[in-house]
Order: sequence, then C-alpha cells, then structure tokens
Amino acid sequence: MSEKRKGAVVTGVARGIGRELALGLLEAGYGVVIADIDPDSGQRTVDELDKSFPGQIEFAKVNVTNRDEVKAAVDACRNAFGSIDVMINNAGFNKPEPFLEATEEIWRQMMDVNALGVLIGTQEAAKAMIADGVKGKIINTASIAGRSGFADFAPYSASKAAVINLTQSAARALAGNGITVNAFGPGVVDTPLWEKLDSDLMAMGASSRPGEAMESVASSILLGRVAQPADVVGTVRFLCSEQSDYMTGQVLLIDGGMILQ
Repeated sequence: MSEKRKGAVVTGVARGIGRELALGLLEAGYGVVIADIDPDSGQRTVDELDKSFPGQIEFAKVNVTNRDEVKAAVDACRNAFGSIDVMINNAGFNKPEPFLEATEEIWRQMMDVNALGVLIGTQEAAKAMIADGVKGKIINTASIAGRSGFADFAPYSASKAAVINLTQSAARALAGNGITVNAFGPGVVDTPLWEKLDSDLMAMGASSRPGEAMESVASSILLGRVAQPADVVGTVRFLCSEQSDYMTGQVLLIDGGMILQ
C-alpha cells in the first residue's frame, strides 16, 4: 500500500454483527482483515465490501480455537496494513438447551469458541501490538447473558461471563503496555444467529411459532424493539477511537434497556 493505514482484525465477520463491525471500521478508514471459519461466506463478504473499499479488506480463514490460524490472521493484518491497531474478538455461537438437559458437549464447544477464542485472540493481538510498539485496542463481544444468566442458555451465559472476566484480566495485564481492553454486550439482535435460535427454541418446546420468542423478549426492551446489527456499530467505533483512550476493563451493554446496571 502507498500509505500506512491503521489495521484491524475482526473475527466472526461473514454475517450479522461482525459484518456491520467490519463495515464500520472500513468507513472509519481502517484496513480490515475479516477472519471467519466459513471461507465461502467470508470471501463473499470481502467481495461485496471491496467494491466500496478497494484495497482496505482481506480475508483469513480462522477457527478461533486454533492459535496458529489466529496468529496468521494477525500477521496478515501487520503485513497488509503495517500494524494491528484494533482486535475485535467477535466470533461466537449459542445453542439453547433446557437447564436440566444442558450437555457437556455443548458446554465444551461453547466455552472453546466463545471464551477460549477470546483468550487466544487477545493474547496473539497483544503480543503483536507489544512487538510493534502499538498502543492498541482490543474489543470483545460479550452479551447481556454474561451479566444475567438465562435458564435455556446456561452454557452461553457462562461463556459470556467468562468473556467479561477475560476482558478485565487482560485490561489489568496489558495496561502497562498502553493497550486497552473493553467489551460490548448486545441484547437481542435480529441476525441469522437469532433465526437459528428461534428454530431451536421451537424444537425444544420453549416457543410454539416462528418469531414468538423474539416477540416475547422484545416486550421487555425499554426502547420497544430488538436491535439491528447496525445499532452496535457506533459504540464499537467509539471503543476503537482515541475518544476511549482513558477507558479499559469496561463492558458497555447495547440492549435497548433490557439489563439496567
């Protein structure tokens, strides 16, 4: 590239919140590495966004539980844009189960992707930032479920509570290097992830028709509607910006008023 850009890596970007976060960073002038486990969806996203932001975006196939693949994505960002200035650990999934039927298999899978993936992503980004002398920003996707457990989402809630604690631990560990670590916690967001949850909740008898679960949850949101992916972008762009330089170890909930802290 003819001029150095700030570089960012965003995991879990092929669709939903991750895609909007990548778009927000591109609009702010960042070079972005989209890191996703699905190469087909990931490359389609790159191809779509590259039309408006040529030369600003690359794709890396990444399983966030694989340290070598995470490190490769971080190195791809450094090679393409000169440094990694922002790391957004966004990859995650949910699989509802009634509390008394929650399984070890789902627990382990969710803890690996949602929690271990954040640990690895934070470590590899921080190592690169320290090596390059970058006072970077690491941002983790938590959830309202990390603040208040949900009966049908017990493993997910526990994994997102782990994300919050990892955020705080990393903030303490990395402050001396000028690296800030914060998180944001969405509430109910209208994404393909929720469509799958809706189907799963019907299958387990927690709801009786498509959309019922979301409607039920929406009734408890003070602002009267579920979120769209774009609703979280402004907060995350703030966390990426110099305006948040004196902020670390914090979790900002973007939930329309579901959980009042």
